[in-house]
Order: sequence, then C-alpha cells, then structure tokens
Amino acid sequence: MFHHILVPVDGSETSMFAVSKASGLALAFGSRITLIHVIDNYPFIGVGADYALGQNEYIAAATASANAALERGVEALAAEGLHSEQRVIDGHVVHEGIVDTARALGADLIVMGSHGRSGIEKLLLGSVTQRVLQDAPMPVLVVKG
Repeated sequence: MFHHILVPVDGSETSMFAVSKASGLALAFGSRITLIHVIDNYPFIGVGADYALGQNEYIAAATASANAALERGVEALAAEGLHSEQRVIDGHVVHEGIVDTARALGADLIVMGSHGRSGIEKLLLGSVTQRVLQDAPMPVLVVKG
C-alpha cells in the first residue's frame, strides 16, 4: 500500500514515536523509510561580523543536533531490522522543507509527530504538523506524543 514513507525527526520523544509507527507500517507493507531533519538556515536577523560568526556557530550546532536526531531514528529502525535513508534538509520554512522533500523523493506517506501545542504557544510557534497537513499532496499520519 505504501512504498516510501518519509519521517521528519527532531530528536523529541514525539518524533521517535512517529519513527516507531512508521516502522510498523514499513514492516507490514515492505516500505522504504527516509528520515529527514529540516534545518532553518536563517534564524537570525542582523548584519555584520558578529552575525556571520553567530550564523556559522548556529549551523554547526544545528547540523550536529540534526545528525544526532537522525542517528537515533536509524538505531530505532535497525532494532526492528529496517534500513533507512537519512537526509539533513536546508530550508527556511520547516513545513515547506518536509513537503518539498516528500514530493522530490516520491514519498507516498508522511508520518510525523505532533507536540500538541495549544494556546499562546501554538499562536507564537505555529504548528509545523498543521502546515504539512494543509500543503502535502500525499497522506499524512499524525502521531500524538
């Protein structure tokens, strides 16, 4: 039924729960799994030498965090006997990075966690999951943490 499952991971327990659900689907359907982590390369507003140094430090830390999150997902899948591909995606808008990558890779399902933010936190931070649900042309399985 599903041939290629895309799973965005951010290192949280919620995203690891999504990896677990994707694992079950992959085992049931013989699906491929690709794990991704989207890095926002432009989180700073400013100019000058201090900005450039801060940006470089941020990218190094964000890349290390992305690789750690992906490795955690790889290990969880390997424990189930599954192989996965992994990618760090550079993108300014996380939900667009997820949807664009799913399209580019030909994924026919996105499995992702939702942190369940509400109130002012949801208003200020938004919901990546909600935006993916709105924009993705393929089915999206939302796993609540």
